Amino acid sequence: MKKTVASILILALCLSVLGVPALAAEPAHIDSLKIAFSPYADADQIVTATEPLEQLLQEKLLEKGYDVGEVDMTVGTSYTAVGEALSAGTADIGFISGGNYVLFSDECDVLLTALRYAINKDSLDPADWNDGTIEENTEDMSTYYRCIILAGPSEKGQELAAKVAAGEELTWDDLNSATWAVLNPTSASGYIYPCLWLLDNYGKSISDLDNVVQCDSHTTSVARLAAKQVDVMVSYGHIRIKNAPIWESDYGADGPMAEQTAVIGVTDGIYNDMIAYSKTSELMADEDFRTALGEAFIELAETEEGQEIFGVFSQIGYTWGSDSDYDGERAAQELIRSMED
Repeated sequence: MKKTVASILILALCLSVLGVPALAAEPAHIDSLKIAFSPYADADQIVTATEPLEQLLQEKLLEKGYDVGEVDMTVGTSYTAVGEALSAGTADIGFISGGNYVLFSDECDVLLTALRYAINKDSLDPADWNDGTIEENTEDMSTYYRCIILAGPSEKGQELAAKVAAGEELTWDDLNSATWAVLNPTSASGYIYPCLWLLDNYGKSISDLDNVVQCDSHTTSVARLAAKQVDVMVSYGHIRIKNAPIWESDYGADGPMAEQTAVIGVTDGIYNDMIAYSKTSELMADEDFRTALGEAFIELAETEEGQEIFGVFSQIGYTWGSDSDYDGERAAQELIRSMED
């Protein structure tokens, strides 16, 4: 018996020396990984940009010992819809905002926090944004961004922009006389932080405005601003970087975005969006798989293909996140609720 065991060990050693690979363990099979994307842009735009992700993710996870049969990717009809999918377990992971996460954090948790390029304008003073140039990405990476209140080319929008350019303080009546494009109340830059800006400066909230149009995405807000259907929109600080090149061609505006829009307000920093996982998903209950999945996204974001895919969300990389990173978001929402009760 001892001779048999010794012979087997010697054979294995010889095969290793000769470069013959040992038998690899069978990868764990997973039927489907379900990913839900928040509507950061038009659904068609997101679907097109993320189409290569399925194969890339399958290949990367196979390297880590998981054979994923299908990656089922969907774009939520709203930010809330993605949170609800994570809550119900009909999505395993979701690309969501911090504001959305806080509402659903009992049923989901943070896997990764997104990294973004910092932009060259980071001041709380609107004048520093209104220098006639469009914002630019820098080489620095950041875990936060700011929301801007952006006046458009409509008569009222230009009236507000002119007051800010003249160094005059906007009054509540000025703002309340405008039509605002906002997003769902779970959106950090599309609702929550603009609310905080209004509360800090005027003791009011978005719910106090007389004319509000709720949009399904930032892209829709931009389109309505360009068409002069709204006077003011709220969005993330790099919104003009993405849309200035197509402001006239795609949105039908009659002049450059840098000339037709002006920042009239800037909020405090907002912690970046995330990839969250569902606590009610049986698949995501496996900690080893969660780790492998997180590593896969981090590594893919370091490739050219990954950069192109995740660029549709203005995300350039990922780092491990935690629930406590979004305590500031919780405090913001609690403050808004207390002011609106």
